[in-house]
Amino acid sequence: MNTQKKGLSVEYIIGLIVLILDIIAIVSILGASKSVGWKLLWTLIVLLLPVIGMILYFLIGKGT
Repeated sequence: MNTQKKGLSVEYIIGLIVLILDIIAIVSILGASKSVGWKLLWTLIVLLLPVIGMILYFLIGKGT
C-alpha cells in the first residue's frame, strides 16, 4: 500500500520556513558590527540549534 502524499506537506513547508529564517539570521549575524568571536558563537548556535538558536538570536542576540 502506497501511503505517500502528493504535493507539499506541512512538514516540508515548515522546514522551508525555518531554513529561510535561519539564513536571514545568519546574514544578520555576519553583517553585524560585532567581534569575530561574537559572530562565530551566534552562527554556531543558529546552525546547531536551528529553531531555538534563531529564536534566541532574534530575542537576545540582536540587541547585544
